[in-house]
Amino acid sequence: MKRLFLAAAVCTVPLLSACGGGSHAVPAPSIPAGQVPASESGVPQTAMRGVTVTVRLPLRNSDQLDALIARQSDKNSGDYGHFLTPDQFRSQFGPPAADLNAAANTLRSLGFDTRMTSQGVIAAADQSTVERTFNVRLRAPQTTGRAAQSVGRNVLTADKAPTMPASLAQLKAQVSFSARVKHVNSRRVSKVAYTADNRYSTTGPYWFTDLKQAYGYPSYQSANGSGRTVAIVIDSDVLDSDLALYFGHEYLAPPVVHRRPVDGGPSMFDPNSNSAAEASLDVQMAYGSAPGARIMLYGVPDLSDQSVLDAYTAIVEDNRADIVNSSFGLCELFYTAPYNGGTDFTFILQLQHDIFRQGNAQGITFVSSSGDSGAYDCVDPTFSFFIKGVESPADDPADTGVGGTNLVTRHNPNTLNSAYVRESAFFDTFDPAQGAAPNEIWGSGGGISVLFAKPPFQQLVNTRARTRTVPDISMHMGGCPVGSVTPCNPDDSSVVTAIGGQFFLLIGTSASSPEFAGLLAVTEQSLGTRLGNANNYIYALSAVGGEAVYRQDIPGNNGYPTSHDYNYVLGNGTPDAAVFALKPFAPRAGNPQTPSNP
Repeated sequence: MKRLFLAAAVCTVPLLSACGGGSHAVPAPSIPAGQVPASESGVPQTAMRGVTVTVRLPLRNSDQLDALIARQSDKNSGDYGHFLTPDQFRSQFGPPAADLNAAANTLRSLGFDTRMTSQGVIAAADQSTVERTFNVRLRAPQTTGRAAQSVGRNVLTADKAPTMPASLAQLKAQVSFSARVKHVNSRRVSKVAYTADNRYSTTGPYWFTDLKQAYGYPSYQSANGSGRTVAIVIDSDVLDSDLALYFGHEYLAPPVVHRRPVDGGPSMFDPNSNSAAEASLDVQMAYGSAPGARIMLYGVPDLSDQSVLDAYTAIVEDNRADIVNSSFGLCELFYTAPYNGGTDFTFILQLQHDIFRQGNAQGITFVSSSGDSGAYDCVDPTFSFFIKGVESPADDPADTGVGGTNLVTRHNPNTLNSAYVRESAFFDTFDPAQGAAPNEIWGSGGGISVLFAKPPFQQLVNTRARTRTVPDISMHMGGCPVGSVTPCNPDDSSVVTAIGGQFFLLIGTSASSPEFAGLLAVTEQSLGTRLGNANNYIYALSAVGGEAVYRQDIPGNNGYPTSHDYNYVLGNGTPDAAVFALKPFAPRAGNPQTPSNP
């Protein structure tokens, strides 16, 4: 069976209580020199020297922050749509400036380079200085399985909880090193090669235009995400030549990707890597869903905790992105004490939660894939078998978790018609003969969090749980991964992705999540405002509109069965896109490659 790495993290805070599947390498030709685009001008590409850590100070007025975020989504409130700037967040909720300066001065006196953020100090020094300051020893992680390709060159973890210098301890500061490496949520399908022009199938493979017609998007002329910015966080660049190839197939001009390297950014584009496949899929799905939107790529060197948190920090400090997509995750249980020799490491998830809360208060929406292992996203503490659990960051109440379905569309020979017929969400089983565990499955990630309390927006529907549940919403993800028992489910579908000059078929909630991020851009254009925590909007529509907004009778099972209403496979269901975007009477996207659906 697959084994996931569990490194020792470095914090001693209690378990969160009241805080409100890997992409396979695909063959592709070598990339000619000069095709990898330069980063966005004016953005530094160098990382801080040595080992980087985050020293965090407590937020002020935490309860008031949650109350403000709720009012910002309440149309009856005077705070509706009135989002904060980073400066306003710092003045109302960030640690006192004097404390931040004191922490930075202490770290500099100990030999660190420092960069202050709204919530703490990012500090870097040589390894010996870091070990001496926090009384730890650092070592390189030894990962296997889906996270292995996402380990960066400088990812280190500590052997025990740190000892804080007295001056930092007085400020109630806490420090976190990279402790985990997340995996992407996309895979290659096990189907045979196909002809790129083939539109004569009820299950795809789908282009972005097929999906927009099937889900009933507003026509391109009615709303296309214009004026909105979607950010992608991932550990790879993309090729402009791939974007031209992919979007040119549907006669749409490709996006100009604005690159924002973090911690030095990703290494050279490798078309055979999981990360390159994921980055290509994310950008192509997000822009295809919202071809009027601006695309930013927050490129990190790896998917370690430190790199991902640094990317989220850069996003909230820049305050340029309206919607942020993360097509990766890791079982939330892996941060708890039973998986780490009795030491509780959920501080890292609390740190992430606070960054998300800042983003929400500024109007930024975070969207994440819910995972591809169905309800069985975790393994037991002995790593012997898969158990039920949900992924971070999709488990975070300040983030929208996106599940997925298999989509069936109309099949009219000699036309491009891709009208909606039905969806299903039954899992595929991996083949034990190929090394899989007996209960290892492929399907929409979902279930019940053991870390996060039930958020107020989930009181609007019946989740049948007392804590946070996942997902919140779903769109097309596809099925039949490499290694699954064949034949797969007859409805299993896939999407086309251009990687390294060739087309490939990919599947996963890594497809549904960026597509939904694009739909949010279309929705925000229609509303004329950012949404902040989009879960408030999603669940309010479910409570008021129900089946007028979402398809809620989709059959399926991911270890839990689907039901008529909210369920742990698909959340509130899949959206009628125009209705979701509050454009129910607008013309709809028609056949692909037409003016209404380029």
